[in-house]
Amino acid sequence: MVHHVVIPARYASTRLPGKPLLDIGGRTMIQRVVEQAAASGADQVLVATDDARIAAAVHDPRGRATPIAVMTDAALPSGTDRVAAAARQQGWSDDTIVVNVQGDEPFVPPRLIDQVASLLAHDPLAAIATLATPIESLHEFLDPNVVKVVFAADGAALYFSRAPIPWSRDGAGAGLRSQTEFSGALRHVGLYAYRVGALKRITAMAPSTYELTEKLEQLRALQAGLRITVALCAESPGPGIDTDADLQRARTRAATETGARRP
Repeated sequence: MVHHVVIPARYASTRLPGKPLLDIGGRTMIQRVVEQAAASGADQVLVATDDARIAAAVHDPRGRATPIAVMTDAALPSGTDRVAAAARQQGWSDDTIVVNVQGDEPFVPPRLIDQVASLLAHDPLAAIATLATPIESLHEFLDPNVVKVVFAADGAALYFSRAPIPWSRDGAGAGLRSQTEFSGALRHVGLYAYRVGALKRITAMAPSTYELTEKLEQLRALQAGLRITVALCAESPGPGIDTDADLQRARTRAATETGARRP
């Protein structure tokens, strides 16, 4: 199965300026993401960026001499638009599968990249494939920063929300904060595989009403009637980095892994 990976990366970040170039155990965050992607079965790994500093900081760990940075317009509104721009520059056909790997996921398991690409390849009706993992605490279930997903028996996404779904009526007799039940709830893992034709179509659409309400870009595709197929992660997804606390935990993890590899 032929598939590509594109890692969108921009320099600006409200919480962590210059986030892609932050050091984690002696390597930049973005290079760590590249290395995880390169360890998957992807035929090509590219970084779609608007910043020359990021472009200069990445290389293919497999030793290939071809540059992996693709320069994209700084005015593009999202990482998805950046992935679409890279796909157009590469001239990929509409049926090509491309995986969008977030640039702030330095521990993303290569197995999950292959899983989401395979999931899309084996669902000819789907435009997008993505993953989910069980929610492990009531705090996580109620947290609006944790995106939840519900999907049908055939894997088709029904809805994504910042709200706690599915909601147990009997578990919250005294209102929202009285909820005690979250079994079966799933956290959406932001790893996407697209067919390039669908990716072009989605990025050409105006934002949808649900997307604007929830601030969740995947709802644009869902509201347009495109099939998003979902599966449970084959292994635990790695932690992303959004805050300074996340960064410090990542540095501790990297140091621990380096120490474990020493003879």
